[in-house]
Amino acid sequence: ALDMTWLPWPVIVKRQWPKVQFKEKRAIKLEEHLAIVAREQNAERKAFYQLAWHLGAAQTDIALLTAEDVNWKERAVIFSRKKTGTRVIQFFDEECAAVLRTLPAQGSLFPYLRTVRAGDRATEFKQRCDGLKIKGVSLHCYRYAWAQRARLAGMPIRFAQEALGLLDGRDGARLRGRGAGRRFDQGRVRRRVRKGRRRLDLRLRRQHVVDQER
Repeated sequence: ALDMTWLPWPVIVKRQWPKVQFKEKRAIKLEEHLAIVAREQNAERKAFYQLAWHLGAAQTDIALLTAEDVNWKERAVIFSRKKTGTRVIQFFDEECAAVLRTLPAQGSLFPYLRTVRAGDRATEFKQRCDGLKIKGVSLHCYRYAWAQRARLAGMPIRFAQEALGLLDGRDGARLRGRGAGRRFDQGRVRRRVRKGRRRLDLRLRRQHVVDQER
């Protein structure tokens, strides 16, 4: 109201306004993700949650994926973020490949979910979480989980940012080209990421088994 000059004078000066308190944000845990997937009866929605875990992409970007975005030769999912237009390349392992094989070989990977509003997809996910008494997570928490796994696996932050689409083309080119004669060894990074991901997923699964036994 003040910015629009609807009020001639502030009732309370801005420095006296209550401090904004943001809700705590956290990554979704492996056991939470597995519980959601195990309970989900709809095959398309189950695959959607599984890809969210493996790719760490925004929910809208996943919903808009097509079969043409999957490069089976390089074993990578390549797409442009709807929010920023940033080009994203996410390499996948065999577990993710198994999920991709269950989806359509042509056209949209999620023909129904691509027609659903982002808010409705978020509401559906929240309903699944409420049914399992999982608190404090949303679809966006899959991005936090991917970033957390990348950090634990030792992935350089600039590569993780590119994989999540947090760098635009100019930033990515500048980081890749830093240093005289230095080139971005995509194959080396891909091998390092896959090795770290397998090691981390195995560690998390073992911890999940130990927690269940307790």
